[in-house]
Amino acid sequence: MPNASKRKSSQKKQPPQRQRRQPGLESRMTPLPEYLRPHDQGSGKLRGRVAIVTGGDSGIGRAVSVAFAQEGADVVIVYKDEHDDAAETKKRVEQFGGRAITLPGDIGRPAFCRKIVSETIRKFGAIHILINNAAEQHPKKNFADIETNDLLATYRTNILAMFHLTQEALPHLKKHKHATIVNTTSVTAYRGSPGLVDYSSTKGAIVSFTRSLSGMLAKDGIRVNAVAPGPIWTPLIPATFPADKVAKFGADVPMGRAGQPWEVATCFVFLASEDANYITGQVLHPNGGETING
Repeated sequence: MPNASKRKSSQKKQPPQRQRRQPGLESRMTPLPEYLRPHDQGSGKLRGRVAIVTGGDSGIGRAVSVAFAQEGADVVIVYKDEHDDAAETKKRVEQFGGRAITLPGDIGRPAFCRKIVSETIRKFGAIHILINNAAEQHPKKNFADIETNDLLATYRTNILAMFHLTQEALPHLKKHKHATIVNTTSVTAYRGSPGLVDYSSTKGAIVSFTRSLSGMLAKDGIRVNAVAPGPIWTPLIPATFPADKVAKFGADVPMGRAGQPWEVATCFVFLASEDANYITGQVLHPNGGETING
């Protein structure tokens, strides 16, 4: 059996790279993130369901969209303006037999959240699953350097949009048995991140949002859970950090590597399915072995 140092050194590493736009383009990453599960076909555990996935064009959102299609769901792919990435995700969803539409726009605007819901109902007639996943981040070495515009944008995208979209979707979720909401938080909500104070604080808010909303909606039969990824190889990474830091991304967790989007998507499939019928108000932690609240 190889020793730990050999196992760690054999893990995939990404070369230095940088993208000059937020939230980044998956098509420009090297290597490309792995969003397909090793087994291509699911078991139909989401058959007949309609899911809205924000940030669904790439990264974790793409992996979730495709995994849901593998399990029989139709998917509404919500994204900002990464049209080529969104088109690729839609193509993959359809290859697995799912129906899909793409909706570009700013989820931080309540009017766009209303449009997401109205277009979903117009196209598919129902909403069974809401995945609040989209996010942005703007690292700063010094607290005093956090700019008001970036602070407001981070809160608007990461947490306020969850309020707006959930409010719009809720009347439709209440119509269906086993309706679910899954929110993307982060390992930074639990251990903090000195260079991402504003981002980390929004992720902490998402944990509280999840726990509080789950208690409120339990009487309606709607489960609300969250996923707190650790270092995952998504477009947000080269779009956020300098090239030398990107090259080392994920190396500091016990498993010695960044996770792939499909390794997170399986958590969303579980929480969105009836396999998790007795789970609400909880957070799953695909983070490469970092102990959180242990």
